[in-house]
Amino acid sequence: MGIDPYGLRRDLGARTFDGWLKPAALGDLDPETGTLDIVMPSQFMADWVRSHFGDRLALAWKSTLPLVRSVRVMAGTDGPRPTPLLILEEAPEPAARGRDPSAPNFDPRYRFETFVIGKANEVAATAARTLATAKTVSFNPLFIHGGTGRGKTHLLHAIGHAFLAQNRSAKVVSMSAEKFMVEFIRALKENDTIGFKQRLRSADLLLIDDVQFIAGKDSTQEEFFHTMNEIITAGRRLVITSDRAPQDLDGIAPRILSRLSWGLVADINSADFELRFNIIETKLAALPAVDMPRNVVEFLARRVTSSIRELEGALNRIAAYAMMTGRAIDIAFVEEVLANVLRANQRRITIDEIQAQVAEHYRIRKAEMTSARRAREVARPRQVAMYLSKQLTPKSLPDIGRRFGGRDHTTVIHAVRQIEKLRASDAELDADIRLLTRQLEG
Repeated sequence: MGIDPYGLRRDLGARTFDGWLKPAALGDLDPETGTLDIVMPSQFMADWVRSHFGDRLALAWKSTLPLVRSVRVMAGTDGPRPTPLLILEEAPEPAARGRDPSAPNFDPRYRFETFVIGKANEVAATAARTLATAKTVSFNPLFIHGGTGRGKTHLLHAIGHAFLAQNRSAKVVSMSAEKFMVEFIRALKENDTIGFKQRLRSADLLLIDDVQFIAGKDSTQEEFFHTMNEIITAGRRLVITSDRAPQDLDGIAPRILSRLSWGLVADINSADFELRFNIIETKLAALPAVDMPRNVVEFLARRVTSSIRELEGALNRIAAYAMMTGRAIDIAFVEEVLANVLRANQRRITIDEIQAQVAEHYRIRKAEMTSARRAREVARPRQVAMYLSKQLTPKSLPDIGRRFGGRDHTTVIHAVRQIEKLRASDAELDADIRLLTRQLEG
């Protein structure tokens, strides 16, 4: 680890520290769990350090860097990472011992105060706060959708915190759609559907995450629809999240989609440079020991664009390495620490993003990208999206065809050739493609 930022050398003596702890290397820091990996040269050393210093390392890192919530000591290897040997979780708060085990356990980090707002998420954030705090709301349910790592779960937990702060005796139920399905099936097997229904339908606030997971599950969707109706009709509040807009959810019953659309549908788009910059600045404010120059903040905001979750993970990793090594944070240091992340972000454009961007540009529904319609107003944008998918992603022609409603690869070839031909003679189309390419490459 190079240096001793938390006094172990002083407490243990130079010989013990240099022999057992100095050879340690800093591994990954998982932003979701707050688990920091300490990697030892051998399994024997990992076992010894874990048993003798595991608790002390965890305590030291928690107090030194608030991002760390547990430490995992493991052996280094040239192959895949070994199975986690030990995770030291934070002790539960005293008040938690007597809490209702069925009550939602909202992450204390995910509050409205810590949610950074920009153009990409302003509507969703405002709607979430309104539903959580207003005495009456003009919309119900609230449907929040957006890609992975954009902040849907953060808003869901923030709603729970704020609602309970104003309604201390309220009943709040929070679960993923997958858990809804599992518990419903279990209730059917145990002949306890009445208990299942009563628990969910009596909630003052019901939060359902990732509703796309019940696609194609007819019996689960039947129960989900009646649960929605009961909650809304009774004037209670319902929030649902998904990775797609209602009209793009395949395999979901039309009456559920219709019910969702009755409320407020708010999307969270990809964060632009300004929002990414502000998120880094906000996170750094909570890390006074981390000195990151403005040019490095700008570098990170420009280069890590895939998701807010990955951006936060990159910042956590930089902070941990800087604290551990004592090195100054400059662009060279960041390029060294985030080599794999930066490389992965160079060309991580997905077909889904291309379809969404092209649909928005030509003002058509994204669902038209996979529809059977051949009208010119949808056929041409679809060809443009196929062309860009071939140019900007490593996907094969058959893969691209499948993502456009199961079309044959020859259809993709025709679209690519057609757009290439038209670009040479149609200046407006050529300008469209140049603009779309710049937007997608970010």
